[in-house]
Formats: sequence, C-alpha cells, structure tokens
Amino acid sequence: MQNAHPSPRRQRPRLVLWRHGQTEWNVLEKAQGQADVPLDDTGRIQAKQAAAMLATFDPAFIWSSDLQRARDTAQELAALTGRDLELDARLREYHVGIRQGTTFAEFQSKHPDIYEKFFSEENYRVPGAELPSEVNERMKAVIDEAAAAVNDGETGVLVGHGAALRSGLLAFFEAPPHLREMFAGMANCAWTVLEKHAERGWQIIDYNAQTLPHASSVLADEMPVEH
Repeated sequence: MQNAHPSPRRQRPRLVLWRHGQTEWNVLEKAQGQADVPLDDTGRIQAKQAAAMLATFDPAFIWSSDLQRARDTAQELAALTGRDLELDARLREYHVGIRQGTTFAEFQSKHPDIYEKFFSEENYRVPGAELPSEVNERMKAVIDEAAAAVNDGETGVLVGHGAALRSGLLAFFEAPPHLREMFAGMANCAWTVLEKHAERGWQIIDYNAQTLPHASSVLADEMPVEH
C-alpha cells in the first residue's frame, strides 16, 4: 500500500537539465555538433537572466559540457552561487560528422542519399558522427551519476545541449527512442526539472522552462517534418 503522506516536495532530490544560451549558428540553423561555437550577445544575456532564476534552487553541484557555449552559460550560475564548475565531456552535443556547419537544406542538397538514410534508418551513423545509441549511452551514464549524487532536499544542475539533453532524458527514463518526438526541442537557455518521488521514482515536473520566450530563443536542432 502506498504511503498516504507523500514526502514533502522541498525534501525531494532534484536535477535541472539546462541548455546553453543562443549562438550565431543557432540563429542560422546550422548543426553545431561539437564545434566550439561561442555564445552570441543574446546568448550571454540569456545565460545571466536564467542563472539568476536557477540560483534560487541553491544547487549543490553544477556539471557542464566542456564546449564553451555550455561552459560559459554554466559559469554564470557558478559565479552567482559560489559553486565549483565541473566539466564533463559526456554532456557534449551529438557529434554530427559531415552535418556540422550545415543547415538541413544544405545537408540534403550536398548529401541526398545520406540525408534519406538519416531519416529512414534507425540508429544510422552519418559519416564521421556518433550513433544515436552512443549518445544515449553517455548521456544516461552522466544523468544516472548525477541522480546518485544528489541528496534529499538538494538540486544538481547539468548544463548541456538541446539534442543530447532530450535524448538523454529519454534514455534516463529508459523510454523508446521514438518517443523523442513527444518533446519539443529545448529553447536556448531553457531547462527541464526532474524530481525524485519517494514512491514513484524520478519524474519530470517541468519541461522547457524559459527565461526569454521570445523568437530569438532558438529550438534545439529541430528536424524538418518528412512527408
């Protein structure tokens, strides 16, 4: 029989998955992958404003991708909270191989056969890229580690990249990859909050929360709809 008195929310462990601020390549809709693209002026403003909100969680730890757009976003929160920033390459974006630096239209024009396989074959490896299953594995590992590290009443913050965070979220919950389409891409500097319920385990209590919900908050690596 379930406990009639669930644990108070304030005592539950939390994880925040936070996407980096905007970059020029986000605006141009170019696949960034693991290219070390910096924040643009809007991205730096987003990071400062989002950090001020996330500081209210009083995070116990802050882990970040080592790519500078994530690292510089995370540093804003570290500076406000006085927490050390731990860099972890497992939180990097997908390595996208020959897609890097191209829009979907350019990718289709340059590599039509590969483009077709990218959408039609499960777990397809674009030349030079990671397999989706490889991204799932590394992201699940780091989120699992963070979930084990956060104590009751604490919040851990993981700073990363839109496509990898969304895939990692599904992998963490051991959900089928096709359910990825249930989730819109995370906007720049948006975050997702997970909370551990005493009886039900980890739950999503907030998704794609945004500081700046205007048009410049570019969604993560959105794929065109195939007809």
